[in-house]
Parts: sequence; structure tokens; C-alpha cells
Amino acid sequence: MKTVKESAVEMTEIVMPQDTNTLGTIFGGKVMQWMDIAAAICGFRHCRTAVVTASVDTLSFHYAIKTGNIVSIKASVNYTANTSMEIGVCVYAEDPLSGEKKHASSAYFTFVAVDGKGRPIAVPKVIPETKDEKRRYREAQERRKIRLQMRKKST
Repeated sequence: MKTVKESAVEMTEIVMPQDTNTLGTIFGGKVMQWMDIAAAICGFRHCRTAVVTASVDTLSFHYAIKTGNIVSIKASVNYTANTSMEIGVCVYAEDPLSGEKKHASSAYFTFVAVDGKGRPIAVPKVIPETKDEKRRYREAQERRKIRLQMRKKST
């Protein structure tokens, strides 16, 4: 069993010209890559074993991130099941001159812990401590039910 804060991640990046489109805003795929990396590190920290991305849902882009912005990516475990876990990821864009920060993107990643042969293995249970962590835990349980129902319908 582990607390949410034991595996929480905060990464910082800067948006370079090669990360952007012709409008000077970051490629969505680049943001997704950074989010997946932060979530994977969070999952590694939580499980102390290899983890793989199983799904991404509710990916939203709220604010355009521009060349030169400082980007903070925060990831934490919201919920754990037997071999999987939901990791919430939020992205914030900061204007380096004014210091103004805006919520730019967020998503829920599902990761599965795997052994050396790529087979799913047990995930340590997460212990939500704060009011927000407990709310995220409950909300993640509901999202998991929906994911499982959707998966059942698609098979």
C-alpha cells in the first residue's frame, strides 16, 4: 500500500520551436507524449515495476500552449484495481515573463503493471489521504465502471 504523494510526479518542460505548429502553439501529440511520460514515471514509482499504458480518456485541451512557455505536468495515482491503476495528469502553461499560469490540458491514463514477460501483475493499493485525493478516488471508481462497461460492449 502506498499513499498518493509517494508516487506523485511533477515534470517541467519548455516549449521549443520544433515542438510547435505554424501558429506557434505546441503539437497536441507532444503534450500527450509528456503526459504519458509523467504518468509512466508515476506508475513506476507506485509499483516499482514496469508499467504499460492501457488507455487514455477524457483528454482535453483547454488552453493553447505557446513557444517559450514553461510547462508543468503533474501526475498522481487516483485509483488502483488488481493489476491496473488510473493516473490523473494535469498540464499547466506558464508565461515566463509574467508568471501567469493557466490549466492547459488534462487526462486520465490507465496503466497496467507487468512482469518481465509482459504479463499483468498485482498493483499496490493506493491510500488516498486528503479530501481531494478521496474525491478523485471515488470519481475514478465510477470512471472504471464505465470503462469496463464500454470494453464489454466492444467485444
